[in-house]
Amino acid sequence: MTLRRRMTRGLGTIGSMQRRSFLLALAALAAPASGNATPAVALPRIAAVPGGVARVDLGPADTPPQVTVDGRRVLVMRPARDWSALVGIPLAARPGSTLALQVADAAGSREIAVRVQPKRYATQQLKVAPKHVQLSPEDLARHEREREHLLQVLQHWSDAPPSTLRLRTPVPGRRSSSFGLRRVFNGEARNPHSGMDIAAPVGTPVAAAAAGAVIDTGEYFFNGNTVIVDHGQGFLTLYCHLDAIGAASGARLAAGEPIGTVGATGRVTGPHLHFSVYLNATAVDPALFLPAATTG
Repeated sequence: MTLRRRMTRGLGTIGSMQRRSFLLALAALAAPASGNATPAVALPRIAAVPGGVARVDLGPADTPPQVTVDGRRVLVMRPARDWSALVGIPLAARPGSTLALQVADAAGSREIAVRVQPKRYATQQLKVAPKHVQLSPEDLARHEREREHLLQVLQHWSDAPPSTLRLRTPVPGRRSSSFGLRRVFNGEARNPHSGMDIAAPVGTPVAAAAAGAVIDTGEYFFNGNTVIVDHGQGFLTLYCHLDAIGAASGARLAAGEPIGTVGATGRVTGPHLHFSVYLNATAVDPALFLPAATTG
């Protein structure tokens, strides 16, 4: 009598659904191991829109292809048998335009075009005191220095791939401002919002949304106390307006490990966490990476 028959003779006394579940589990245990099997990778929700994420299938290969867009490296993972590129699409990309991905692998080089689909983000008209939108020459010079530094930090690349692209919510609270919101101050349009704001009281712990390494901390004019975490291959998260920073540059963090507390530092009107996600040095919608219950 085979092992399968011996183990299933006694199943007649249980329900058909239980019996079916048992047999499926037994079949999985008996299946031969595949030398090409790779761990399942949790991916974000895909949306090839401005500020979204496009998934580009690259086919099978023994080694990961190298992919770039506009000269920047693109994250490449193998969520199943074939490789895929996960490319962040700039908020400024025009619907109907294309991004040209340069792909290099053992078979040679090729180009893959990604067409940008339409998406409409909200616009908010605000009337504020001029001092809140006009910077002094000293503040403007400081902002320009900090902007150049942050642009360099956001170009950071590490070869090890992230273990997941689905993130934990970094702090409990109400989402008070969404990604892509364009604010118009006193009739003057500003850049769209590059992250998600989560309102919470000062001192609320902020946790790393996934495992990674701290690549930058600092106190910035607009962002206030800030921590930037690298999760691998250009997948970065950024935490701004912290009251206190609790993680040093170079520290390795587990998912959920504290990195600071909510504050109102920098150019803000009240306490909240500004949370941003970057792929290939491009800000993308954090809601695509978070549990659906938190995305509104």
